[in-house]
Amino acid sequence: MTALVFHPIYSKLTLPDRHRFPIDKYLGIRLALAEKGVSDSRFTQPVPVEITRLKRIFDPGYIEQLISNQLDEKAMRRIGFPWSEQLVKRTLTAVGGTLKTAELALLEGRALNLTGGYHHAFANFGSGFCMVNDLYLAALQMLQAQEVDKVLIFDCDVHQGDGTAKLASNNPQVLTVSLHGEKNFPHRKQRSDMDFPLAKGTKDDEYLDTVDTALHLAFNSFRPDAVIYDAGVDIHCDDDLGHLEISTAGVYARDKLVMDKCTESGVPIAAVIGGGYQRNVTALVDVHMQLFKAAGCYEC
Repeated sequence: MTALVFHPIYSKLTLPDRHRFPIDKYLGIRLALAEKGVSDSRFTQPVPVEITRLKRIFDPGYIEQLISNQLDEKAMRRIGFPWSEQLVKRTLTAVGGTLKTAELALLEGRALNLTGGYHHAFANFGSGFCMVNDLYLAALQMLQAQEVDKVLIFDCDVHQGDGTAKLASNNPQVLTVSLHGEKNFPHRKQRSDMDFPLAKGTKDDEYLDTVDTALHLAFNSFRPDAVIYDAGVDIHCDDDLGHLEISTAGVYARDKLVMDKCTESGVPIAAVIGGGYQRNVTALVDVHMQLFKAAGCYEC
C-alpha cells in the first residue's frame, strides 16, 4: 500500500495578493484524496528537518541567514517569497516531509509526499520558490540504508532541476535525470547526468516516448537501488509557466510509466508533487491527482 505524507502547514503561508505560487494546492490535494475515500490512517505527518542536519550538507552560512531573516533583498527576490517565520517553519516541515517519504519508500516500496520538489535550491542560495533542496537531501538519506548504493533522481518538472544537478555533480552514487522545457526557467542550465530538453509545444506522444527512453537509459546504465521522482505537472497544457502541450491523460500516462518501471524493477520509489502553476487551483489539483491515481491510491 502506498504511504502518504502530509502536514497542514504545507498550505499555511500568507502571500501577497495575486502571488504566482498556488499555496492552496497542497490542502486541495489532501481534501481531494479524502473525497476519493482515502482514509486518514493512510497519512503520516512529518516533523521539521533539524537545522543542524541542513548545515552539515549545505552551506551553513546560507542556512543560518535563511532561518534568521539575514538574507538580503536580492537573495529573497531570487527565492520569490517574502521572508516570514511561517515561511521557515513551512520550509523545514516540507523538507522533513520528503525525508519521511524517502524513509517510508524503503519500508513500504512506494511513498508520496503532498509537497516537495525544491530542485532549484543550491548549497548556498535559493531560487525559484526553492530554499532547501529536499531531493538531494533525501537521496543522501536513502544512501545510508544498507541495501542502497545508488539513487536515481528522476525529475519531470518542466523546469530543469539545476540545483539538484549541481549538488550531485560530484557524487557518483546519485544519478540526476531531468526532462524539462528547453526554453524555460532556469535560463542558465546546469548539467545533469542525463538531460532531455523539450521544445515548446511538445505534445503527449513525443513526451511519453522521451519519458520511456529516459527511464530505460537510466535504469539500464545506472541500475538504481531507489528512485526519487519529481512529478511536476507544470508540463500540462493549461499551466501558466510550462509552454508544453501535455494533456491530463498524458500526465497520468507519464506517472504510470515511472511507477510501473519501479515496480517491475523491484525498486522503491519516493515521489514528490513538484511544480504546477494554474491559477485555477481546483483544475490544478485534478492534474496533480494523476500521480496518486497512477500510484494506486484510489480507484478511478
